[in-house]
Amino acid sequence: MSLVRLINLPSLGDERGGLVVLEGNDTVPFDIKRVYYIFNTQKDVSRGFHAHKQLKQVAVCIKGKCRMLLDNGLTQESVLLDSATKGVLIDAMVWHEMHDFSDDCVLLVLASDHYDESDYIRKYDEFLIKV
Repeated sequence: MSLVRLINLPSLGDERGGLVVLEGNDTVPFDIKRVYYIFNTQKDVSRGFHAHKQLKQVAVCIKGKCRMLLDNGLTQESVLLDSATKGVLIDAMVWHEMHDFSDDCVLLVLASDHYDESDYIRKYDEFLIKV
C-alpha cells in the first residue's frame, strides 16, 4: 500500500468559480478540530520536519503548489500538491516535510485534534526509534 493517500475533493463550482467543501468524517476522514494554513513561505525554505504520535492531518494546496515528503520509517514518498481539489492524508507516526513552495502557495491543513506540543516528534532519529 502506498504511503501517499490522496483524497480527491469534489469541486462543486460552476461558471461563477470554484467551490470545494471539506467536511469532517466525510470528505476528510476524521473530525476536524483545528485548521491552519501556511503562506508567504520564503524562497528555498522548507517546513515540517516532524511527526505526530496521534494527530492525523489532511493538507491541501488551495493556491500554488508545494512538494510534500512522507516517511513512515521504512518508505519515503513524495507528492506534488498542486490542486485545490487534491488533498493528502498525513497519518499519525508519519514524518512529513514540505518543500519547493511556489511564491503564491497557500497550504491549508485540517487536523484531528487541537495543538499539543507533547504529540510532536521533532528529531528524526527519535522518530525512527519509535516506529
